Amino acid sequence: MNIILIGAQGSGKGTQAEKLSQSLGIRHVASGDLFRKAIDEQNELGLKAKVYIDRGELVPDDITIAMVLHRIEEPDCAQGVLLDGFPRTIAQAQALDKGLEQQGKQIDVVVYLQVPREELVSRLSGRYICRANQHVYNIRTRPPKVAGICDLDGSELYQRSDDTGEAVQKRLDIFFNQTIRLLDYYGIEKIVEVNGNQSIDQVQKALLDQVTAFMESKH
Repeated sequence: MNIILIGAQGSGKGTQAEKLSQSLGIRHVASGDLFRKAIDEQNELGLKAKVYIDRGELVPDDITIAMVLHRIEEPDCAQGVLLDGFPRTIAQAQALDKGLEQQGKQIDVVVYLQVPREELVSRLSGRYICRANQHVYNIRTRPPKVAGICDLDGSELYQRSDDTGEAVQKRLDIFFNQTIRLLDYYGIEKIVEVNGNQSIDQVQKALLDQVTAFMESKH
């Protein structure tokens, strides 16, 4: 089963993707993680991507698509993948469909995690991430026990350059102007909408229930 999880930055997409992929027994593939890994390794794609990420801009399609398709071909993705943060544009979705077709695969369901824009701004401006393992905190809704330190691994917490001020608005503009069009591209027969403006556990339950019900209705 191959799933795309669509949600704006700050919608809790990463947290929910991790939980949902474990529940369904499929691999969680996040474009952001692929970029961070490539940047840490300082490989060619990573260095190219970093220039765009630092400016709060979308990484060009050819770089992103090459990374994602390469990852999906790996053996641990044979049972299916949950794509998080990709595709973000119709051009990416078309290239993904083409690449999957060559692997004899397709996207089965597209889940949209709905959260109001004002809530997203509030979440993002308070978001901090730990350096060691990318654990996420929020100074308002989920603060660490000790300020600036991760509860789980003791590493330093930092705020991403694209979680501040104008960069936040720019990222949300891209989402609400471009990424949202993917719902039309995939069409009503593949879309499941879930209210992301609930507690983590409530969202998790709704996601699992709705995806399971959707897949059962297709068989």
